[in-house]
Amino acid sequence: MAPMNAALAKDYGERPRQHLADGGYVKFDDIEELEKAGVDVYAPVPAPRDKSRDQYAAQQDDAPAIAAWRKRMNEDAAKDIYKERAATAERTNAQARNRGLRQFLVCGVDKVKSIALMHGLTHNMVCGWRLIAI
Repeated sequence: MAPMNAALAKDYGERPRQHLADGGYVKFDDIEELEKAGVDVYAPVPAPRDKSRDQYAAQQDDAPAIAAWRKRMNEDAAKDIYKERAATAERTNAQARNRGLRQFLVCGVDKVKSIALMHGLTHNMVCGWRLIAI
């Protein structure tokens, strides 16, 4: 999360105020770095190994930023914000799969990038056509 957010800050001259991330990208160091930069992180709190422990309760070794993130993610407003991620990103991923992007059958970064860009362009065109039809 932190490297992507830093790249956004570099490219656009400012950081987004909120950063949504999939559960696979939850890293405490990144959350701390983004919180210090004034970015609110919205990412699922991992389920604890001990099922009797509240996953949203601050842990003894949690940094203040991590404790704040846990508390924020237990609020209904944060859960609503995170649901928007599924309505946008997951739908886009599903559409790419439905169009045949299950694995890359080419080798090399440039070729993979061109396939990904073609799928992105296709997605944007289909969305645009849908808007024109209205």
